[in-house]
Amino acid sequence: MEYRKRIADELLSRRLEAFGAVLITGPKGCGKTTTAKQCAASVIEFQDEDRREQYLSVAQTQPSRLLIGSKPRLIDEWQDAPKIWGAVRKSVDDEQTPGLYILTGSTSQTVTTSHTGTMRISTLNMLPMSLYESAESNGSVSLKELFDDPESFEGCQSDLDVDGLIFAICRGGWPSTLNLKSDRSKLEIAKDLFRQTYSVDISNIDGRRRNASTARTLLSSYSRNICTPADFKTILDDVNSTKDVTQPTLNEYIDALEKLRIIDDVDAWCPAIRSKSVIRSKKKRNLVDPSIAVAALGLSPGYFNTDFRTLGFLFESLCIRDLKIYSSAFDGQMSYYRDRYGLEADGVLHLNDGRYALIEFKLGSSEIDEGAKHLCRIEELIKEYNEKEKQCRLRLPDLKLVVTGTKYGYRRDDGVCVIPIGCLKD
Repeated sequence: MEYRKRIADELLSRRLEAFGAVLITGPKGCGKTTTAKQCAASVIEFQDEDRREQYLSVAQTQPSRLLIGSKPRLIDEWQDAPKIWGAVRKSVDDEQTPGLYILTGSTSQTVTTSHTGTMRISTLNMLPMSLYESAESNGSVSLKELFDDPESFEGCQSDLDVDGLIFAICRGGWPSTLNLKSDRSKLEIAKDLFRQTYSVDISNIDGRRRNASTARTLLSSYSRNICTPADFKTILDDVNSTKDVTQPTLNEYIDALEKLRIIDDVDAWCPAIRSKSVIRSKKKRNLVDPSIAVAALGLSPGYFNTDFRTLGFLFESLCIRDLKIYSSAFDGQMSYYRDRYGLEADGVLHLNDGRYALIEFKLGSSEIDEGAKHLCRIEELIKEYNEKEKQCRLRLPDLKLVVTGTKYGYRRDDGVCVIPIGCLKD
């Protein structure tokens, strides 16, 4: 099947121009190896059973021999031969040339190395595919162009209907689904990833045996609380409804799922516009892809015909995933704002040059007005703060966005841009 371009392609090329080697990380199944092969001039694959023993023998005695080949040289599943890391690091030091090696491997195994690779081996984190990368967003609205020239946005129209959006949430952004013909088979990928995570990977990540039932219950609790600032006590009480788990044990399980890149919480944005006691600073619970939550909850696309509330939280998770991908080219950072007065912005997207957008995620059109009012009120609070604090002024938002699951996008009179997720791209 023809390779479908990823936003990570450009990021990888950029890293290879600056560093001797690049390590690609990310959740299992997000397409790390396939993307790496697009840039590689030669490849070593430790999972090739015909050559595996030969490669491992060489890696154990003289790993530098495996680095011989056209550059960039891709070394896939490098964790199977940990000495490769040191050999790559030394080669980068000796040759003083960028773009020599690409390292990829499973996140389900942690390897301790004697050297960090700092300034020699750059780490690139990949996410699953966005709707634009899977060709479900028509890409008529560029996030970059929107930041560069907000006034240029005049409207748009999405080709993605509600049924298509629901299926995309349930299927997830897993590249292997693109090769499958039936919808039923596409939905199996996220289910299998979920099963592998709680039954195998959570123990393999660091060699510590963990209870699969506890891990499954934890993922289910996370999924029920997705895109909410649920505290650890809430999660712990949820898990303890079927198990007897201590807080330290829960923290250990969560840490393992973070290492696996499955848990992907969203930090709170805590500006100085109101007192610290007013701002909610808990992380918003989230997973790297909403399809994992769907699998953990045992749901199917048909379920959401009668439960738009749960669908709304999963839609928010999908939007956060896509905005992280689209903004990765300019080091975008996602957070959220919420205070005890009920004022919120579901997302705050900060760019590396200081610009930022206040964002609300609203599945249907009936919620757009409320979301827009929240964004405008936060902007007013910042203006009021700036009037009082002349010496330490806060930047006003460069964009106010309501990202929707609707068909049409437009600019409101209050300056808020309403944009369907099925129109966005990087």
